[in-house]
Amino acid sequence: MRIALANMGNAFEQIWAHRLRSMLTVLGIVIAVTSTLTVVGVVQGFTRYVAEFLQGLGTNAMWVWPERPAGEAGRRLGRIAMDERDLVAIGQNCPALRRLSPLVRSPAVLVQSGREEMRAALEGVSADYLTIRNFDVASGRPFSVVDVEERRAVCMLGREVARKLELGDDAVGRSLLIEGRRFSVVGVLSEKGSFLGNSQDELILIPYTMALKMYPAQLRRLAATAQATSEKAVPEARAQIVNLLRRRHRLDANQPNDFNVRTQDEILDAFNSMSLVATAVLAGIVGVSLLVGGIGVMNVMLVSVTERTREIGLRKAVGARRRDILLQFLIEAVSLSLLGGSAGVALGYGLCSLASLHPQMVDVVIPLWAVALGFGVSTMTGVVFGLVPAIKASLLNPIDALRHE
Repeated sequence: MRIALANMGNAFEQIWAHRLRSMLTVLGIVIAVTSTLTVVGVVQGFTRYVAEFLQGLGTNAMWVWPERPAGEAGRRLGRIAMDERDLVAIGQNCPALRRLSPLVRSPAVLVQSGREEMRAALEGVSADYLTIRNFDVASGRPFSVVDVEERRAVCMLGREVARKLELGDDAVGRSLLIEGRRFSVVGVLSEKGSFLGNSQDELILIPYTMALKMYPAQLRRLAATAQATSEKAVPEARAQIVNLLRRRHRLDANQPNDFNVRTQDEILDAFNSMSLVATAVLAGIVGVSLLVGGIGVMNVMLVSVTERTREIGLRKAVGARRRDILLQFLIEAVSLSLLGGSAGVALGYGLCSLASLHPQMVDVVIPLWAVALGFGVSTMTGVVFGLVPAIKASLLNPIDALRHE
């Protein structure tokens, strides 16, 4: 241990004596470690962000919509449809479901209140939708079953819609125009925040029966959001929906589904798969930086061996063994790489902290295993690329080394 510490002290002396050369040498390692921490931090931050968002949608939420499958089998299915009778059948015959709401969506409708106007997402839903989506009512009331059955022109506003239309706290009871139709505001939703830069508060909810009156083309292409009785019941609820719709749509065993059922876990798994692909691609880029950094370390250590040939000969002449010389230069290479790794970790933390300050950016999280990975990678780089110069130094003949000019 004492010899190793002495070699480490000598290594840092050599690095300091040639600090500019050392800094340029480890630049590739700094870039590689910084990239590793930044990529892992951003991916971890987005994964946690998406998971928290899906938790906000409800831990046992599900989505169902008509969809033509890809390929020749999908083209042979004919017309793709899902109507209100399908949704009623799902609600009545799927015991693993607790709630279900039809969903009629229009992404950007024109909303007017006096002189103010804006574009907002419109969703036609049932009275159960707020419970399924974990929406809270800040003021007023949610629309009722009676509002849905009688196709009443009532609406609930997201917080951002109420703000942009300058309705203030007294929005309840006011009237506004949605695509030219007059609606009465019965409630204002609590703030939900934004997701990936898209505000969840620029939203208007109306009874789905009224939405179908406005958009009759969606009568045959209804979607739905549902809630299972519990998290454990989600797979069973999904299977019940699939079996029921396949029977109702008269699909043979060899025909694909003409609809899609997505659960929260499936959405999160899909996001994780995309994250893994992105991480793998960026890891390739990081690997190139690491290779460049390792070659730089090997190059500078070979130069160092040449410059210190007489010193190596002198050490061998006074009794230094091959393994002593090998250890000396190997520790120097590892120390050089560790300095690069430390600089990369510090720079990675700085970049992630700076990125987190942006209002449209998620909180970037760097796990401890990523820091350990950064130091481990830099250490292994020093060992692998420092081994050849260290072996060359240990094999020098002491007489030839002392004669070296």
